[in-house]
Amino acid sequence: MKNVDFDDLYDIIVVGAGHAGIEASLAGAHMGCTVLLLTGNLDTIGYMSCNPAIGGLAKGHLVREIDALGGQMAKTTDFAGMHFRRLNTNKGPAVRGNRAQCDRVMYRTGMKTVIEQQEGIDLKQATVTGLITEGKAIKGVETSLGLSFFGKTVVLTTGTFLNGLIHIGLTHFPAGRAGEPPSIGISDSLRQLGFTIGRLKTGTTPRLDAKTIDFSALEPQYSDNPPIPFSFSTEKITNPLIACYMTYTNEQAHAFILSGLDRSPLYSGIIKGVGARYCPSIEDKVVKFKDKSRHQIFLEPEGYNTKEVYPNGLATSLPYDIQLKMLRAIKGLEEVEIMRPGYAIEYDFVEPTQIYPTLETKHVNGLYHAGQINGTSGYEEAGAQGLVAGINAALRVRKEQPLIITRQQAYIGVLIDDLVTKGTQEPYRMFTSRAEHRLVLREDNADIRLCDIGRSIGLLSKKDYALFLQRRDQRNEVLARLQSSRVKGERAREVLRQTGYADLSDTTTLYQLLKRPNITIKHLESLEPSLVHADRAIKDAIEVEVKYDGYIKREIEFIHRLSRLEDTKIPEGFFYNTIPGLSTEIKEKLGRFKPVTLGQASRISGITPAAIAILDVYIRRYRTGYSASTK
Repeated sequence: MKNVDFDDLYDIIVVGAGHAGIEASLAGAHMGCTVLLLTGNLDTIGYMSCNPAIGGLAKGHLVREIDALGGQMAKTTDFAGMHFRRLNTNKGPAVRGNRAQCDRVMYRTGMKTVIEQQEGIDLKQATVTGLITEGKAIKGVETSLGLSFFGKTVVLTTGTFLNGLIHIGLTHFPAGRAGEPPSIGISDSLRQLGFTIGRLKTGTTPRLDAKTIDFSALEPQYSDNPPIPFSFSTEKITNPLIACYMTYTNEQAHAFILSGLDRSPLYSGIIKGVGARYCPSIEDKVVKFKDKSRHQIFLEPEGYNTKEVYPNGLATSLPYDIQLKMLRAIKGLEEVEIMRPGYAIEYDFVEPTQIYPTLETKHVNGLYHAGQINGTSGYEEAGAQGLVAGINAALRVRKEQPLIITRQQAYIGVLIDDLVTKGTQEPYRMFTSRAEHRLVLREDNADIRLCDIGRSIGLLSKKDYALFLQRRDQRNEVLARLQSSRVKGERAREVLRQTGYADLSDTTTLYQLLKRPNITIKHLESLEPSLVHADRAIKDAIEVEVKYDGYIKREIEFIHRLSRLEDTKIPEGFFYNTIPGLSTEIKEKLGRFKPVTLGQASRISGITPAAIAILDVYIRRYRTGYSASTK
């Protein structure tokens, strides 16, 4: 490597090659930018630090949306997936989600191959220690070797590496994750630039030796077969499918856990960072849910060619000896050996209300934050942010309008709006309950919602967009056939009898028949043979839309009513202090949060409907010549 002359400028420098960094760098390169991707270790690109699984409830929505925009996560998941399950199938379509267990090595090497082969990306191993700025503008980064790299924009995707500190019992040591050094210097650089830094905590489970597990005593959980791919462009999954296994903690295991609390960094006050309430450690579960005599554990193989097993549900930072005693008290694990101990890790994050919905920071122009640096947890949340940061860095370089994905458009919009508007005091995790319009924002229609956007900014490939157009045309054809095909009572009698309905007294369309709760599109194939040849995923999506047609229309009408607030942009540099009728507290919050739209302003805690009405009036006056301008 060499010192880079100031004139030798990259369009985008991405710091960190985890899930956020991968999506950011690929987005920038696909959109025609020169990208420098810096990582402390070239061998851990795309490494799955915790569970080697992608998706789940709400997280699966994010993966599908990343794919619809032109991102990589779904494709690599399909490439490396070993076990696929659709969750919540017994519940409504808005809260169903796909999840895949991956071969950890295949996922990592698959991502590295994609990065290495992507034209426009320079990949270098280097540890970034600081930022180079000029005034309020980013200019580049400094590394531990004294090298400087210069770029028009910089995307920080630092994961848990910012001043990372690992805890196992009362032992603690600096690390970004097990076996890798932390990132030192970036936090200080950010503080000097005026950013507020906080401290969070997350954790992982011990890894177990499969040779020492009695799987015959455990309940297998088999993969869906055939599995549903994550990527809209994947025709089918061809990997061999493996089983996971279920077991449970018990009162004896809980007793061992409680006996070790005096040496727990979590309960002895050593850990200062705030942990995720929705993904607690096993010691947290036992202490806080004393009425529960057991907790479910999923034993998930980490790959085809390894004996390591991930016990999902057993994250812990207890001392090694307590971890082993706890495990050996569990059915099937009586003789288990630990290959890697579980641990907790504390790390720095930057309060996310200091970034715009584009993920560009408010303190430094051209600097973007994505992933755990914004206070989130999870691969999917990181990938979604990395994609948006990379897109907007590229659009800034191209001197084009930024892309803001709203909470009415996608779960990605919900995630980012929550972060930049409300902030977070604990690791943020995506849930379906966070989305007000989740019946409209389903996994199955992510392509309908976002593929046109992905193509318009130059990210979604021509090939993938052509596949989308084919799916959309077929969808429209199937819908048209359902709406136009009419059946008489006698012809529909068998289907009605099977599903518990009386004979029809008049003719009706297949569309109207499908609205009935017990009738599926599969039943209608006998009445309209052309339906047999339509894609299964398309038919499933249409069935949801038809059965929930009234609810969906109501949601869309509600979204349209809200759209005026979301479409009302607050002019850049709008000076709130000159507006009469706003309290000092509201003026201070608006000035600090710098909302981009009236809709975003309305979601800031403490901003009243009356304040929004006053703002609306003065924004209109501003546009007609009144100056609530910069002063």
